[in-house]
Amino acid sequence: MALFHIFLVAIIQGLTEFLPVSSSGHLILLSQVTSLPDQGLAIDVAVHVGTLGAVIIYFWKDTKSAFAGLPRAVTGRIDTDDARLALLLIIATLPVILAGLILKVTGLYDMLRSVAVIGWTMILFGIALWWADQRSAQMKTETDWSFQTALKMGLWQALAIIPGTSRSGIVITGARHLGFTRHDSAKLAMLMSIPTIIASGALLSVDVIREADLALARDASIAAAFSFVAALLALTLMMRLLRSVSFTPYVIYRVALGATLLIIAYA
Repeated sequence: MALFHIFLVAIIQGLTEFLPVSSSGHLILLSQVTSLPDQGLAIDVAVHVGTLGAVIIYFWKDTKSAFAGLPRAVTGRIDTDDARLALLLIIATLPVILAGLILKVTGLYDMLRSVAVIGWTMILFGIALWWADQRSAQMKTETDWSFQTALKMGLWQALAIIPGTSRSGIVITGARHLGFTRHDSAKLAMLMSIPTIIASGALLSVDVIREADLALARDASIAAAFSFVAALLALTLMMRLLRSVSFTPYVIYRVALGATLLIIAYA
């Protein structure tokens, strides 16, 4: 795989994974709108590993807490803050794992990988984000995250299996609808991405191992490194901007890109 192609895929994934603009939608478009071939599962997994590393480092305190509480959470001992956080993340992740398995088994995901679908989801879920962001109160913080709200946000996250939806975008939409502040909506969405990326990576890795070789391993390592740097920069910038800027700029971008894609799809 050409180094430029690896770099392009990694940068797109890194910059868009945590912004509410859909990383999967952009990667699908890269192969459908340009002459570049699809990057393949191995590179997909690699760039997700890179972004996973970025969010773990950025939210290291919370990540460390969740991992520390995981043994107690899985054994039903929710008697510490660490165990509670771990269980909340598990609850929030189950819906998207179930939805992902259904699409993988049925093959429906491949049917949804089209320019028209991405165009419509960019616009519709972009408007949903704007509506929730502008109309909802900013009263709740991360300390108000409960088992009930974790499940609700998990159901919102399950919609992200539709290309162009944006995992972070739809979770933020759900969190804002529930009354969480912009900053904490984004933070909870980022924390929820950790088990989701781990689960999806594990699922895809089964297929990747079968085709692994030295050249592919090298390309994957480069892709992971590039996506890590890009994701860390994008995440840092977005979290800082959310203290003074709404999600409207991302919505404008989504609607503009979606409209362009629909013109291309139906022309």
